[in-house]
Amino acid sequence: MAALFWGAAFVAQSTAMDSMAPLGFNGMRFLLAAIAVAPFAWIEWRKSTNRIPLTGIVKSVLVGVIFFIAMAVQQYGFYTTSVTNAGFLTALYVVLTPIMGFILFRTLPNPFVWPIVILSLTGAYLLSGSLNAMKTGDILMIISALFWALQIIFIGRLVKQYGNPITVAWIQFLTTGIIGTVLGSIFEVIDLSSISGAWIEIAYTGILSGGLSFTLQAIAQRHTPPSDAAIMLSSESLFAALFGALLLGERLTTIQMLGCAMIFSCILLVELMPQIQKRLKRRNQAKQPA
Repeated sequence: MAALFWGAAFVAQSTAMDSMAPLGFNGMRFLLAAIAVAPFAWIEWRKSTNRIPLTGIVKSVLVGVIFFIAMAVQQYGFYTTSVTNAGFLTALYVVLTPIMGFILFRTLPNPFVWPIVILSLTGAYLLSGSLNAMKTGDILMIISALFWALQIIFIGRLVKQYGNPITVAWIQFLTTGIIGTVLGSIFEVIDLSSISGAWIEIAYTGILSGGLSFTLQAIAQRHTPPSDAAIMLSSESLFAALFGALLLGERLTTIQMLGCAMIFSCILLVELMPQIQKRLKRRNQAKQPA
C-alpha cells in the first residue's frame, strides 16, 4: 500500500513544481503529514508501556534530517527528469541498502550484490540514454537513493529498538516539515498564491503518500528486515511508471525500457538470490548421507 501511494506521489511531486519551489513544498506537505498523524501518535504515546526515551527522540530527529535531505534532493531532481526516470532511479536504494548496511554496521552483504550493482548502474545508464545525456535530475535521483537507503536502515533500527513506530514517523515528519518551511522561507518565496496553486499536490503527498504511507513503513519495519522492506517498497517504481503514463502521457524508448527492466531485475535479485542460496544449501544438506 505504501509503495502504491508513493508511486502516484511521483506525479504530484512533479506537477507541484509548476507552482512551488522544492523546499517550501516539502515543508508544507510534511507539516500537513505531521498534523494528520499527530492524533494517532498521541494515542500510541498514551497507551505505550515503553515510551521512547530522550535518546530515541534525538535519534528520530537525526533520521528526520536524513529524510529531509533525501526528499529535498529528490524534489530538485523533478525539475529536469521524468516521473518514470525518477521512480526507477530512486529505487536503486534497494541495491544501496545492503551496501550501506555493510559500510556502517559491517553487516556482510551477499557476494551477489556486487555484480548486481554493476548491472543496476548499467540499467541507469540505459534509462538516462547515456552519461552525456544523463540530466542533472537523473543524477540527483541517484544521490537521493543513497539517502533513502540510509533512512530505511536507520528507521528500521529505531523502531525495533524503541517501538512506537507512529511516534517515530511523526517526529520524522515534523523535523522535515520545520526544516523545509524555514529554509523555504529564507531561500524561496512561499505565499498564498503558490500554496493555492499546488494545494491538491500538497494534500495528496502530505496526507496519503506522506502521513499514511511513511507511517505504514514505520509500522511494517518493526516486523520486516531492511532488505525485505526495500524490495517491497521498490514496487513504487512500477507504480510511478504506470501513473506517469496514465496521467502525464510519458513514454519510454526501447532502450530505456531495457534499462528499467535491468534495474527492476536487480531489485528482485538482491532479495531473491540469498533465498535461492538458502534453499540450495538446505537441499544439499538433505541429500548428504547421515
